[in-house]
Amino acid sequence: MAMASARSVWKGFLHFSLVTVPVRAYTATQSGGSDRIAFNQLHKDCNSRINYKKVCPLHGEVPAHEIVKGYEFAKDQYVIIDEQEISKARLKNEKTVGIESFVPAGSIDPAYYDGTTYYLLPEGPLAAKPYALLRKVMLDTGRVAFATRVSGGHDQTVLVRPAGLILAITVLSLDAAVRKPGEFAAEAPAVDVTGDEVKLARTLVDAMAADEVDLSTYTDRYTESVRQVVEAKLQGRQTIEANVTADEPPAVINLMEALQKSLDETKRRVGQKPPKLVAPSTAGRVAAEKKGRKKA
Repeated sequence: MAMASARSVWKGFLHFSLVTVPVRAYTATQSGGSDRIAFNQLHKDCNSRINYKKVCPLHGEVPAHEIVKGYEFAKDQYVIIDEQEISKARLKNEKTVGIESFVPAGSIDPAYYDGTTYYLLPEGPLAAKPYALLRKVMLDTGRVAFATRVSGGHDQTVLVRPAGLILAITVLSLDAAVRKPGEFAAEAPAVDVTGDEVKLARTLVDAMAADEVDLSTYTDRYTESVRQVVEAKLQGRQTIEANVTADEPPAVINLMEALQKSLDETKRRVGQKPPKLVAPSTAGRVAAEKKGRKKA
């Protein structure tokens, strides 16, 4: 099994009211991606690795034991914070994920997801039954668990949810860290759309509808192209041209024309004959918009 080579990054407990479930966690994503290409910076003249040093503008390079933490409360003015003072502020209990409530799946705005997910597995034989029970109840009710935990001394909010045959925990950003859509409401376009435009757009959405997305079919083309360049260099061949296409600016065309062309192309790909929807004339469109405004 793949899990044999993976190491758990955390062991602790899921608290579900008075029920305690011992669990261990594994990262859901591999650090940096499993096949990312990483480069080092070298000196052009001798190919020596470039080092980064901590330097004081007055005294040059500074050893680690002479470095302290300071908070800038005004321009170039700092208050020094001792490591022990920071340590005292740390929250200590990092072994517990406490379930606060169960909310409908999909009720948390994805803007709060911070991109970090772990897979949870039961730790020990006694954890198997409450673990399975928690997963089944969430599946049956269509709900996920909203919970809190401590990580790195900081409070975290998380979601615990079924993921296939196991449970997953996804870290959420705290509310204060998330910008709200209302901040940008003044820049939202205030335009009217006609009934014909909505009808054609809905037809296009229906034609492009899918029950699921197969993420395994999507890869990082840039990484693969760079890998080909690196392999060619290692084998002493002349470098090849990277297979990455440049973005071309989209042509600006009439909205109805763009929707109809998109629908035609979508139907062509699936081998269906697209319905013929005729864009209204400019005069007709203007009249329809005026009529709609009068009714409003």
